[in-house]
Amino acid sequence: MQSSIYTNGEYLRRNPTWDEEDSPWKAEQISRMINRNNLSYRSVCEVGCGAGGILQQLSLLLPKDVVFDGYEISPQAYEMAKLKEEERLRFHLEDLLTAGTERYDILLVIDVFEHVPDYIGFIQACGLRAKYKIYHIPLDVHVSSVLRASLTNARDSVGHLHYFTPETALATLKDSGQKILDVCYTDGGIALQKMHPSTKRMLANIPRRILSKFSVPLAAKLLGGYSLLVLTK
Repeated sequence: MQSSIYTNGEYLRRNPTWDEEDSPWKAEQISRMINRNNLSYRSVCEVGCGAGGILQQLSLLLPKDVVFDGYEISPQAYEMAKLKEEERLRFHLEDLLTAGTERYDILLVIDVFEHVPDYIGFIQACGLRAKYKIYHIPLDVHVSSVLRASLTNARDSVGHLHYFTPETALATLKDSGQKILDVCYTDGGIALQKMHPSTKRMLANIPRRILSKFSVPLAAKLLGGYSLLVLTK
């Protein structure tokens, strides 16, 4: 099964850093959304927290009375996350959705449900675990990926089983019974170029930067390199 790559070490072999270098940028996007919506909260949980970098960064950005819990099914990622534990930051080698009944104020689902076979059921279960949910959803389907027949690249490299446009991503959350409170695009293709340098990425970002000055949604639809950050209740 595809899900076994996260527990048998295969995902770590393909992605030895577990994309931890992207954590400060992702945490900043999440922090902005929380602050923009004036959310009231004392607990933050992340399902599929990987190596724990996002929660570690958020513990530095958010108020000091907030507690953080991360859940991860990969033993390899958990060992990396465990090194970051402190009084307000804890990690668990468990599947949150089958581990007890604890609820949180905010649940983070960052680049996760595109990996899950039953993604609708997964999102519905997430809805029961927190008042607010924040999803970060890669937008793999765009004109460039279709023309280049490159959709399966994400399947092979990072295990994406499902591919989304902005419209299908939002429809999926609504169909799962969640109310959309806020939506914004994140420009990982551009913002993370220094973290993942390559000539191919540099050249792709030239038209992406130009087009995004006129319309980010159009740039995302034509050229890709964007994800959707969504706050639900």
